[in-house]
Amino acid sequence: MTIKDIARESGYAVGTVSRVLNDHPNVSDTAREAIMRVVEKYNFRLNSNAKHLKQHVSREITIIVKGFRNMLFADILERMQVQVKQKGYACQIYYIGEWENEVKQAIQIIREQHPQGVVFLGSSREFFQESFAEISIPCILITNSAEGMGFANLSSVGTDDAKAAETAMDYLLSLGHTRIGILGGRMEHSQAASGRYLGCGRAFDAHGVSFSFEQQYESAYFTVSGGYQAMEQLIGRMPDLTAVFAMADVMAVGAIRALNDRGFSVPDDISVVGFDGISVGEFHTPRITTIRQEWEQIADRGVEILFSCINGGEAVHEVVSYRFLERESAKRLNGVIFSDAPADIVINNK
Repeated sequence: MTIKDIARESGYAVGTVSRVLNDHPNVSDTAREAIMRVVEKYNFRLNSNAKHLKQHVSREITIIVKGFRNMLFADILERMQVQVKQKGYACQIYYIGEWENEVKQAIQIIREQHPQGVVFLGSSREFFQESFAEISIPCILITNSAEGMGFANLSSVGTDDAKAAETAMDYLLSLGHTRIGILGGRMEHSQAASGRYLGCGRAFDAHGVSFSFEQQYESAYFTVSGGYQAMEQLIGRMPDLTAVFAMADVMAVGAIRALNDRGFSVPDDISVVGFDGISVGEFHTPRITTIRQEWEQIADRGVEILFSCINGGEAVHEVVSYRFLERESAKRLNGVIFSDAPADIVINNK
């Protein structure tokens, strides 16, 4: 028994039946009595879950956050929530592990909750190629690029990870470092890690410096503890390294702690450069030299683009400028702070 069945048997329109079932006052007593007789005859009960879904389906945005302790994502998420709320929508936020499948998660949420759009904070290109075609609502990748994937409902906004990492690695190489270790994510599951590794490779090639992935790269979670553990593994294999590039500032914090615990001084013994430009790096001792993603602009454009697509606009792919911040955690190999470049370099990728 459905509302249409009740309408057919009672002789009233579906809209009238709906108003009666939802106790709407704008219905005549005659219609209400006739409809309720049919309802009681078949012991019909309105599905409250479906009613709730109908009321809220058009006012919710889903945000899937990949990683549980990513400080950059926390800043972006907070800013996006405020802006989504200002547009009269609510946010459903889901956290998944760094190596979990965010697309499968989104498919399940869409089937059950019917949001108007989905934001992916962190993503793996592989997962999108496998199953994103099952999703039809507007979606956007934040901090990664969906350009070239061929999905008309998938936008993106973020930093050019390869170019930014190349800037960071070029800096370390220009300081005279050649025994450089890299702390990063698993590239098969992290678009950010694979892009940043690509940029590092470009810098090594440009300087004519060889690099051994097996010897000089250590994968880990993008967390403080992940950076600490990865640094312990790396320094165990490379006790003669002079510099480290961490693909996230939180990893750099953990790496510096691990080095300190082993008796190394940063930057006097080993230089460290991070990525993201989160606030903790500015107040850490030493202050962390890093690539700053312009996360405020990324968050703002992410919301603007998603709602434009919800309202019928086409998918958009934007690359936002980044900054190289020279601080205190890296020195020239002979111990002199590199001072031939400005401390705050703006790289415009547009």
